[in-house]
Amino acid sequence: MEIIVKTPLDLEKVAAERIRELDPGARLSVKPHGFKGLVIVESCGDRDRLVEEILEKVPEAETVVPVEAESRAVIEEIRERAVELARRRIGGEESFAVRTVRRGSHGFRSMDVNVAVGSAVQEATGAQVNLDNPDKILQVEIVMDRVGLAVLDGSQEWRKMAPGKRPSTRFFRRVSVIQMPYLGTHEGAREIGARIGRAAQAYEVRELVIAPHKPVDAFLLSSFIEGVGEGVESRYQIQLRSYGREVKRVQVLVHDLYQLVRERRGEVMVVFEPEGLQLRDASKKLRELMARKTRINFLFGSREGIPKGVYRMADLVIDLAPGITLPTELAAPSGLTAVYTALNMMDAD
Repeated sequence: MEIIVKTPLDLEKVAAERIRELDPGARLSVKPHGFKGLVIVESCGDRDRLVEEILEKVPEAETVVPVEAESRAVIEEIRERAVELARRRIGGEESFAVRTVRRGSHGFRSMDVNVAVGSAVQEATGAQVNLDNPDKILQVEIVMDRVGLAVLDGSQEWRKMAPGKRPSTRFFRRVSVIQMPYLGTHEGAREIGARIGRAAQAYEVRELVIAPHKPVDAFLLSSFIEGVGEGVESRYQIQLRSYGREVKRVQVLVHDLYQLVRERRGEVMVVFEPEGLQLRDASKKLRELMARKTRINFLFGSREGIPKGVYRMADLVIDLAPGITLPTELAAPSGLTAVYTALNMMDAD
């Protein structure tokens, strides 16, 4: 093995053809043993040059691992080769992490490899383990009975929560989304409700309040609420499977809009309507409002906008996209994203 290339599923042949164009003499294994998303460069003319060209010219290659050592798929042998490699490539003042990808059936798990290799490398080099932000990554790629090892630059690893990022949930969990219901047809109300529910759960807001401002058809409102519930639940189940942290189901309430505004006087209240200020002109006031230790209420209209009498009670009225009327289901996620981004950019200045 010279290079291990990982691609999106079903794009292995495309990536392989591009690699052959870069090095016509290269010998490749495409989907070895039927493993999708994998191309192994078994031999090539100049490995370092080919790695650089793949990274530069083959976007189908998502991960490129230049193999620096090989072993059989036996933990003891993997550990020995890893220590030999680490002594050359990882300094005692550096931190490292072991990342193992295992393909095939073995008498051990990827975690077993991580633990065995990690402890051996730490003892041999004096380097400290740092799973979140390592200086070096000792990559272990197992393909049936073959193993390729490499040491990669930790700063080049794509991570969802890299250093310097702060979880956005700290902001969104302060926000109450006040949404006027969409009441067209029963099918439309249910579908728009589901989209709004999914968005509210995706952002994990404090609560979603369905707020009609006048008497409405009970059965249309019921369709909208049912859709909201379906949307919240579908996204919540995905989050439970995907997130490695606690997730809470968004609370959904129904409240008369005018009564809600009265009850929440003194709390931060922001209306999103075309009559408002552009976000750039509202950003300074917005930051002052967000600094208050209160619930943050974001008000969004539907087929009818937020009644203008409510504007007087609001701290701020914002126009997200001058000259454009946003669809009902996009208003809340657009507002949440825009405000969060604007506040972050101001903090960075």
